[in-house]
Amino acid sequence: MGQALGCYQVDQSNVAIKEHFGKFDDVLQPGCHCLPWCLGYQIAGGLSLRVQQLDVRCETKTKDNVFVTVVASVQYRAVAEKASDAFYRLTNTREQIQSYVFDVIRASVPKLELDSVFEQKNDIAKSVEDELEKAMSTYGYEIVQTLIVDIEPDVNVKRAMNEINAAARMRLAANEKAEADKILQIKKAEGEAESKYLSGLGIARQRQAIVDGLRDSVLAFSSNVPGTSAKDVMDMVLVTQYFDTMKEIGASSKSSSVFIPHGPGAVRDIAVQIRDGLLQASASQT
Repeated sequence: MGQALGCYQVDQSNVAIKEHFGKFDDVLQPGCHCLPWCLGYQIAGGLSLRVQQLDVRCETKTKDNVFVTVVASVQYRAVAEKASDAFYRLTNTREQIQSYVFDVIRASVPKLELDSVFEQKNDIAKSVEDELEKAMSTYGYEIVQTLIVDIEPDVNVKRAMNEINAAARMRLAANEKAEADKILQIKKAEGEAESKYLSGLGIARQRQAIVDGLRDSVLAFSSNVPGTSAKDVMDMVLVTQYFDTMKEIGASSKSSSVFIPHGPGAVRDIAVQIRDGLLQASASQT
């Protein structure tokens, strides 16, 4: 009805292509326009100025012979100042962009190995964007942005990559566990060594205290009982310790049976053996 009355409305973010007897005449901006059709004016079509997006899936092969599917997302729009070129010079804009994306990706990815494709996806996207910008600007289109949104290796390759990653992580975990076990063993050995050292130190101090006590007892007894020698006192002390030991063995319910010579002669032999041992130890120290 609007065209029948000679009026035509162009919506916001759109332009219309006006022709005069089939020849391009003008680009109509948003708003209402007078269109005297009886004088040969007509609307050839409209063109959106909004940003549009095209997702392109391209299958190619990497340098190490792995087939991958690269998904590129291209955002583009028609330039208002070049609306006539965008309308007349391209039949199918989306197919044209897709062809350029295929060309750049299949020229770039085969130069890279699979790991490098993932690492340099931004460089690939930049190459696609530069090529599209150079090619599509002559047709009245602006490339807003190009993104590589996904890189999909073959299913078997992806499974192998996951297995390699899992094996590497398991190997790292095993190394960490072995290092932890090593530290525990070292700390345990250090603790046992420290314990034995302190135990030996305690035994040495105990023996030193016993020796000091025996020495004090011998000196006190010799001074209080005239006519006794240190040998007599030591014999008596040894006999006393001998009977104390026999008493403890008999009183303990958990002790095993012990058979030892018993009698005054045995006590004398024990005293002689202990005294000889002490003398030999003193001689070796000097």
